[in-house]
Amino acid sequence: MSVYPKIIVTPPGPKARELVRKDESVISPSYGRFYPLVVESGRGCIVKDVDGNEYIDFNSGLVCLNVGHSHPKVVAAVKSQCDRFLHYSNTDFFYAEVINLAEKLVEIAPGSFDKKVYFGNSGAESVEAAVKLAKWHTRKQRFIGFISAFHGRTVGALSFTASKPTQKRYFFPLMPGVTHVPYPYCYRCPFKLTYPNCNYWCVDFIDEFVLQKYVPPEEVAAILLEPVQGEGGYVVPPPEYFQRLKKLADEYGILLIDDEVQAGMGRTGKWFAIEHWGVEPDIICSAKALASGLPLGATIAKTKVMDWVGGSHASTFGGNPLSCVAANAVIDVIREERLLENAVRQGAYIMKRLEELKEQSEIVGDVRGKGLMIGMEIVENKETKKPAPKKAKEIMMRSWKRGVAVITCGVSTIRIAPPLRITKELVDSALGIIVDVVKEVEREG
Repeated sequence: MSVYPKIIVTPPGPKARELVRKDESVISPSYGRFYPLVVESGRGCIVKDVDGNEYIDFNSGLVCLNVGHSHPKVVAAVKSQCDRFLHYSNTDFFYAEVINLAEKLVEIAPGSFDKKVYFGNSGAESVEAAVKLAKWHTRKQRFIGFISAFHGRTVGALSFTASKPTQKRYFFPLMPGVTHVPYPYCYRCPFKLTYPNCNYWCVDFIDEFVLQKYVPPEEVAAILLEPVQGEGGYVVPPPEYFQRLKKLADEYGILLIDDEVQAGMGRTGKWFAIEHWGVEPDIICSAKALASGLPLGATIAKTKVMDWVGGSHASTFGGNPLSCVAANAVIDVIREERLLENAVRQGAYIMKRLEELKEQSEIVGDVRGKGLMIGMEIVENKETKKPAPKKAKEIMMRSWKRGVAVITCGVSTIRIAPPLRITKELVDSALGIIVDVVKEVEREG
């Protein structure tokens, strides 16, 4: 049996360093790389770099590889499609591959009502489509978004993104009409309250201090949310939050747009994370893991909401047949290999291990998550809860150098997001390294 990880040369090795040097001379500096991992290949839950090091992948290629690297059924589907045809513009003509995928997405998306699907090329595009659709259907121009949210970097999506100033610096003005409200981040409550004694003031605040003060609710088309904030720190809302938010939205006739780009396609142990709260959104955005890393975004909406007319929105490459057959295979693999169940099982085990670490460590402030979408927040100490971004980065870097590809999010949170097919053996190996690194960084102060 192979034992992972395998580090044969301290990363980055010489081949990686040379490619990084070339990259710096020709690639846009706008990319924010976490560390100099130069990928040569990937299989299952293991990624190999150009110097021969093999890492346990605990970030799934930015949560795009829920079924793992190069799953044989996904690869076979794409190869077969390549032999047939590569493209013929689904926005102008028809092909079965996109219809088959739409039928599957309509089936697995929450809600017993009729639904339709729009296909684009990315998460940002799925959000752009959702925003335009909400405007079209409601004939309204205002929106509610959340502080610390991430929805993409195109102008419309960026208008909702609010996780780091660098993402918006010098790009003003963006799309007008977006008002941001605090996300229910209980570990760092923006209102300095404590759950459950707060009685969900974060929802009442939207009503009493936003909609009743300066944002006329009759002008609001939709509320755009992440069921679990991704870039914001893998933040999980308290149990009744989304039910109360949905009730508020329904009271004012406001649509609910659910951005599942990071949390969806089984990542949390449900097809879509919002299912954990029993809420049925009006519009759902999907991408990333949908096509196992191939470019594809989907906007799934109630049929009565997706009522725009021909020509009102389209994309030449949206619904590309290669991406669609890959996505069809992804859904089949998740079902056949019972990966939702594995995400729940392995996620519960990881949470248990990290909770044990939290009890022993002064710098692990909070552990939170659903399924295999887990955040471990690093702090200077538990009393002040002061974020410790330098320590979080050091934990990330040392873990990578020892063979666990893990990254950060929020201000100082380590995100744990391996492929849904991860085994307990690989989890134990990776966690052993992460736990040792956390203790080491803590000892060094």
